[in-house]
Amino acid sequence: MKIQGLQKMTLLDYPGRVACTVFLGGCDFRCPFCHNFDLVVGPMPVAVSEDEFFAFLDKRHGLLDGVAITGGEPCLRPDLPEFIMRIREAGFLVKLDTNGYHPAMLRRLIEEGLVDYVAMDIKNSPQKYARTIGLQEINLERISESIALLMDSHIPYEFRTTVVRELHESCDFEEIGKWIEGADKYFLQAFTARDTVPDPTLSAPDPASLLEFRDIAARYAKLAEVRGVE
Repeated sequence: MKIQGLQKMTLLDYPGRVACTVFLGGCDFRCPFCHNFDLVVGPMPVAVSEDEFFAFLDKRHGLLDGVAITGGEPCLRPDLPEFIMRIREAGFLVKLDTNGYHPAMLRRLIEEGLVDYVAMDIKNSPQKYARTIGLQEINLERISESIALLMDSHIPYEFRTTVVRELHESCDFEEIGKWIEGADKYFLQAFTARDTVPDPTLSAPDPASLLEFRDIAARYAKLAEVRGVE
């Protein structure tokens, strides 16, 4: 496994756990608001070898509970199951971040018991999905399949949307809510402008809009919250 980044400790990336975060490069989306766009377009140099990573983990027993795997899009890596299996054999839980566009890989990870928590991005309402991810078109059936896989699984999961003023409005959250109706957890998080974001014209929504969107989503999900707001 080629690892493009390693955050040695985080209290944020894996809910309720102390974890490290592994960053894997490459993605099939081109979201204009992406904070990790350098991982998307690459190629990025390998930051740490697989052997170095597992040597690091060997020294973190009792300090870390798990490993959060993010990207980029981790499910693009064909060797992801074997990589996760090795992490689990080392005694650590695994949380996966995914864009949901690879249901076959997600199904395998779930059925083989390789993931303990999954966070899946819901980029926008179906009608605006392609525009939001920077593509001309998208097969929404693959997103729907991943949503169903998680909602039918026994593992903890969350859906989440990064909210951008220029891309999201109230009607979008009605449509998202219907798409994930009955979901355990749905989080909204405000876009934050950074130098690494591809489109510098994008901006964060105002707090009142975030709360309005949350209230819409709360009619559909069992728990709907704005993340990062006290």
